[in-house]
Amino acid sequence: MAVDSLPQPLSLEQALSLVDTEHPALLQARAEQARAEARLQEVRSEDDFSVLLEGRLQYLEPAEQSSFQESNDSRAQLRVDKRLYDFGYTSAREASAEESVEAARWRGLDARQRQHLRVMKAFFDVLLADLEYARDNEAVAVAYVSLDKQRERHKLGQVSDLELLEKETRYEKLLSRRSASEARQRETRLRLALALNRPGALPAELLMPPVPDMNEPLPEVDELYSMVLQHNPSLQALQHRMAAAQQTLQAAARRYGPVLRGEMLASHYNRETGATSPFSAALVLEMPLYSGGRDDAETATARAELLDSQARKSRLELELRQQVLDLWLEQEKLRRRAAELAVREEYRDLYLDRSRTLYELERRSDLGDAMVQTSAVKLELARIRFQWLLNRERLRALSGELLNGSPEQGKNG
Repeated sequence: MAVDSLPQPLSLEQALSLVDTEHPALLQARAEQARAEARLQEVRSEDDFSVLLEGRLQYLEPAEQSSFQESNDSRAQLRVDKRLYDFGYTSAREASAEESVEAARWRGLDARQRQHLRVMKAFFDVLLADLEYARDNEAVAVAYVSLDKQRERHKLGQVSDLELLEKETRYEKLLSRRSASEARQRETRLRLALALNRPGALPAELLMPPVPDMNEPLPEVDELYSMVLQHNPSLQALQHRMAAAQQTLQAAARRYGPVLRGEMLASHYNRETGATSPFSAALVLEMPLYSGGRDDAETATARAELLDSQARKSRLELELRQQVLDLWLEQEKLRRRAAELAVREEYRDLYLDRSRTLYELERRSDLGDAMVQTSAVKLELARIRFQWLLNRERLRALSGELLNGSPEQGKNG
């Protein structure tokens, strides 16, 4: 587990570069790939040479009529065995194992992309929590000044008990909301630290990312469909899983078929007889005649796995289409909402400047409320911009482009 401290202040680019490959979510994906690679190695080794050296110390009592009366029947034998041909069974199993490895690699890319998005969302949540606290803190300050004035007027008999309690109730409500915002600041920082696999290093200060250009054109939704259905990591993983199941089905059909093996045996006997020989070589053809129904069971299991993979693939394609459409539509809504809030932000900035000027001239006293309204608009605009950025990265992740688009690339991110 990483224990290094985080950069201060921390930028989004730095946070994403610190995504830890030792994070449990990524370790699990790597372990799955390692298991698939080990299985492939196991299958390949089954077709390799088998070399066995056997030594036997043996005593026997020869028959009285035997011409070989030696009692020491010890021997040493070197046996070399290799499967030469099994009519496609081993090649189908190897192809299935190779497809399983590819499926695990694509799932690994999907896991890294998900972790990337987790860190990004956690980073934005921290910034939003800070903006929420700033808004609530300003609201508390304004309410406190108003309450203090009410208390002075109450002492002079200008304000009733009911009016004073109303002000105090509002102040306590705002104070409670600020306390919740303060707690959320720590909560979101802990979540970011956990996403970075650094639970002991809570980030103190975060840098606001550059304002995105939300007017950049989005591809048409049909184009996005095509990109996602061709390159989505989860879909790629299922396609390889389906190919692995097809090869497993072929292997099951040949599981109890004929096998041609080559054997060589070199022997040394302490007691040589007319039946012993120092060397022998043979081609052995094994032809199973009855498997007791085991071949039917294995074929049925493999066919069920293939059907399951096909169903999962079809369902995922539908889900991906829905996700793409939802994200595409939401981006358009966020774009319009951001344009509206940008105008409101400009209005609030001008209104705040005017309120500050009038306050200095002692002509108006709504400066505090103007500051709170300005902070609220900035918070809402930041929330929309962050969601737009996150959606854009989610679309890239759906099409496998978030980490350069291949299972071999982006391994550190």
